[in-house]
Amino acid sequence: MPLIDQILLMVLMKESLNNEIMTNEALQNSISKWFPEIEFTEENTEFLTLTVSKEQWHEVALKLKEEETMQFDYLFCETGMDWKTSLGVIYHLRSTILNHEIVVKVHTEDRENANIDTVCDIWRTAELHEREIHDLFGISFNNHPNMKVLILPENWEGYPLRKDYDDPVNMILR
Repeated sequence: MPLIDQILLMVLMKESLNNEIMTNEALQNSISKWFPEIEFTEENTEFLTLTVSKEQWHEVALKLKEEETMQFDYLFCETGMDWKTSLGVIYHLRSTILNHEIVVKVHTEDRENANIDTVCDIWRTAELHEREIHDLFGISFNNHPNMKVLILPENWEGYPLRKDYDDPVNMILR
């Protein structure tokens, strides 16, 4: 679709919605109709937080982007996490069209073979984030088109942002 058509569509959608932002409750009600097994919290923040299984993540992500009432078209932050018992990724999504945001957490219990489906086919910004997360946490992204080392030297051993990472030569311990 040409850019001018996209802009016109965005303007028309905003006008038709009277610039009303979906509340966290409305977002949760809509999402839970499609995926009743998703866990929801607000975790003392303004954002609704979803916890999605890694097996369901790609399907949920696609629905969040393509569903007319959601239109989460912007992945503005993707962060690797180490919760000691599991590894995972936190995704911050925004709809620039409908002006709402959510946070999605995806966990994997397998620390030795950590993997989650890529979403770079849905949000292009994920491509470099996922490579960085792989370098620093060791989480692989299934179906990623270019899972090469991004920031660490090729011969680097281990994953420096994991809580169990040990490097007595380069770490400063206090």
